[in-house]
Amino acid sequence: MERGATRYDVAIIGSGIAGSTLGAILARHGVKTIIFEAGSHPKFAVGESMILETSETLRAMAELYDVPELAYFSSENYWDLIGTSHGVKRHFSFLHHSAGEPHDLRKTLQAVIPRQPHGHELHLYRQDSDYYLAAIAVSYGVTLLQNTRIKEVNIRADGVEIVSDAGQSYAAEYVVDAGGYRSPLADQFGLRDHNLRTHARALFTHMIDVPCYNDVGASRQAYSIPYRLSEGTLHHVFRGGWLWVIPFNNHPRATNPLCSVGLQLDPRLYPLRADVSPAEEFFTFVDQYPSMRAQFQNAKAVRGWTRTGRMQYSSTRIVGDRYCLLGHAAGFIDPLYSKGLYTSFMSVSVLADLLLEAQHTRDYGAERFKRLEAMTLSYVRTNDRLVANSYKSWGDHRLWSVYAIVWLLGAYLELVKLMSSRVHATGRRDYYQRIEGLHLAGGGFAAFDALADAIDTLVEQVDIEDETMVERAVTEIRALLDSVPWMPRAYQELLKGKNHLPRNKLRPGLLLPGTGFMGSGAYQEHFFGHHSPAELVRMFLREKVRYSAPSLAIQRRLRLAGRPPGLAPRSSNARA
Repeated sequence: MERGATRYDVAIIGSGIAGSTLGAILARHGVKTIIFEAGSHPKFAVGESMILETSETLRAMAELYDVPELAYFSSENYWDLIGTSHGVKRHFSFLHHSAGEPHDLRKTLQAVIPRQPHGHELHLYRQDSDYYLAAIAVSYGVTLLQNTRIKEVNIRADGVEIVSDAGQSYAAEYVVDAGGYRSPLADQFGLRDHNLRTHARALFTHMIDVPCYNDVGASRQAYSIPYRLSEGTLHHVFRGGWLWVIPFNNHPRATNPLCSVGLQLDPRLYPLRADVSPAEEFFTFVDQYPSMRAQFQNAKAVRGWTRTGRMQYSSTRIVGDRYCLLGHAAGFIDPLYSKGLYTSFMSVSVLADLLLEAQHTRDYGAERFKRLEAMTLSYVRTNDRLVANSYKSWGDHRLWSVYAIVWLLGAYLELVKLMSSRVHATGRRDYYQRIEGLHLAGGGFAAFDALADAIDTLVEQVDIEDETMVERAVTEIRALLDSVPWMPRAYQELLKGKNHLPRNKLRPGLLLPGTGFMGSGAYQEHFFGHHSPAELVRMFLREKVRYSAPSLAIQRRLRLAGRPPGLAPRSSNARA
């Protein structure tokens, strides 16, 4: 290392959404941090659809680390603080298609996202959100070097040397590689693992003139769903793939005309068409599905198409002495269900805790960071199995109609555990103890894990071309789901043929002991401990007030005036 060179506590490679978030937290707590960015902001990125688990993780980090800006992308209530270039997300919707046929209205699922207590979710216009978070990191004291590509990283017993392609050397105690698929450390140490269940490639861009599907197909009323399909994330699904439609112009205050569009295909069924351009391949494929074709017949791309080969990868190792991989540097499966951002932010949350602890112990050995590795790899593996079996289930709508419940139930339980952990935790140590054992879906509840494993195994064993075998698997899966005593009533109704979750999920029966929201027995103990329904109501009302748009505006004004911020941690002790 160069003598006299500035030495940092932590160096981060990559100023995307994960790297910038981690940098902001560390700098806020006095950790001398530098971030290297190979390109420059603003920059194009996909991964734009938020989910409840991701937003809840952002709220937890905002509170636990006293960085309130991290919660700004957790709901529509923050539009006044982050701008209206972002879209609203009131639902996840799925339309199942068959080639050559108009869409059958019966093959529809709309998973409504509750507005209470925090507000609806967002479609993030990533160039704005990522740039904002990079600026927030700088405001807390991070040194950000853009247009600085890293050539090599030298890990030594006494520290880390990071060398740019311009030959400049930087010293740090620890390096975090948040550089995505082209991770310098994954390449340097040969860490890539492609032995995964999911097989998918992608074509994607941003477009204009993409109408609401209800304006070119059947109306919302004809579908009997609570929201127009443009008011959330629309998934057109079909045998061996799916197409996303994520509009940013889908609410009255929107100032962004763009719509994110992407096509995911199993390359074993749909090999890459090297003989045509990505745009030609996209429109040729969509032409096979009349209802999808109607939505894109006048759409125009506003940037060049990106076309990839198979996208799935993980890593054989996430941590080593004085380094780790973060976010998409560690692994990536598929945009389906929008689990990538949740995985990234949860990894940021755990890593921030570990790095702040290392600041006190001065121990940057791999063993001290094994918690991050175990969690990250378990999230990737869970997502891989969920996505692979979803792709398979689209081969027959009967199978997809029951397998979708596994996704919904896993996401619901994960959210309940995350939110319960945040509102009841007494500090960071308590919070991380409460969420230990989470692995992306199911909230760490053993009964769900057993149920999901049994259903996944049935899907994996079925021959999707054998109708008798499919029907038998569907019958067995229905029986397994019907036997679940803690299944929410709304999901029971989906099993009976309803095509959407209710717009208003609040009802008096939720507070009934034993049969209400809190359930009973092992379920109640795992998710709620010894808390009562009355405490649940008080918590809900506190959250509703605290995260309402007027309250957030007041908190923002107080912070700008230099008064104590409204989103302060429960304890100033880093490990309380």
